[in-house]
Amino acid sequence: MGIKGLTKLLADNAPKALKEQKFESYFGRKIAIDASMSIYQFLIVVGRTGTDMLTNEAGEVTSHLQGMFSRTIRLLEAGIKPVYVFDGKPPDLKKKELAKRYSKREDATDDLNVALETGNMEEIEKFSKRTVKVTKQHNDDCKKLLRLMGVPVIEAPSEAEAQCAALCKAGKVYAVASEDMDSLTFGAPRFLRHLMDPSSKKIPVMEFEVSKVLEELNVTMDQFIDLCILCGSDYCDSIKGIGGMTAMKLIRQHGSIENILENINKERYQIPDDWPYPEARTLFKEPLVNTDEQLELKWAAPDEEGLISFLVNENGFNSDRVTKAIEKIKAAKNKSAQGRLESFFKPVGTSAPIKRKDTGGKPEKESANKKGKTAGGKKKK
Repeated sequence: MGIKGLTKLLADNAPKALKEQKFESYFGRKIAIDASMSIYQFLIVVGRTGTDMLTNEAGEVTSHLQGMFSRTIRLLEAGIKPVYVFDGKPPDLKKKELAKRYSKREDATDDLNVALETGNMEEIEKFSKRTVKVTKQHNDDCKKLLRLMGVPVIEAPSEAEAQCAALCKAGKVYAVASEDMDSLTFGAPRFLRHLMDPSSKKIPVMEFEVSKVLEELNVTMDQFIDLCILCGSDYCDSIKGIGGMTAMKLIRQHGSIENILENINKERYQIPDDWPYPEARTLFKEPLVNTDEQLELKWAAPDEEGLISFLVNENGFNSDRVTKAIEKIKAAKNKSAQGRLESFFKPVGTSAPIKRKDTGGKPEKESANKKGKTAGGKKKK
């Protein structure tokens, strides 16, 4: 979920903190990417029609591999150096949110069964996507693929977005790319939305700078974290009746959640019982992350034999297309070694602040195979 309504709140109240950028403008940049979010999108969209999904000869789903392979090559060809960060153990405070998601998937499964019985294709399409869950196998498959491609993989001890933010704060990457806004709440200096969107969507990358967010909103980082908690996060419920604008007014007026609770009308605003906002605040301020100073991010040449064995032999990908893709990866590695122009010239700013509504983006239906076929030429039903 991230932080509820934060994109619109910032677009309306901190427009100078947002910039529209071209995908190509991140040439030579190291970007930390929330892997699970990308995998989830691939499973929903890539090669999917109703309950039919891309599979290999063994009937195992390959949508995530197809999407990750194609999208990562696009990043590499643009001279971007991606670092994929995978979730570790979720914090205990997130158990309630995870239970809600499980319940929603169960409900969606029941609705899907009804739709299948009635043959309602529109409902089948809608509810089948709501049953999707990223599994350990999906993650392990993508980790193996990325390592074979020569792309660094980091396994976070807990939340991937917190680890991405830590990498950015340590200067190991230029920015964090995700669709969940809580990357900013974790303190990522720069945050990118829509970097992973397909080129066919033609949606510009939205770049946020946390320092400008704080300046525009006229709040401290601690106050911004409290604002995000009031808006609604994965770690605790929000106060019923308090949305983004009200939360911002209250933070500006009272400075902290504690002072707000002392001054708001308890009859008008219902405060959740045993509201764990202090614990949520601690998770945002002091998340469990790997702070190893020796953590090295290395981009290597692709393992050609390994990729062919994994993608072609094990998962039924088209041999010629995989071979051509490997050549693209090798060419991209040479291209990214050129470095950014600003290494030689002083950059000229071309981006203007924007004020816009949140625009959702879904990945394209990327496939190395013809429409209607799987990586191994079959559909899973």
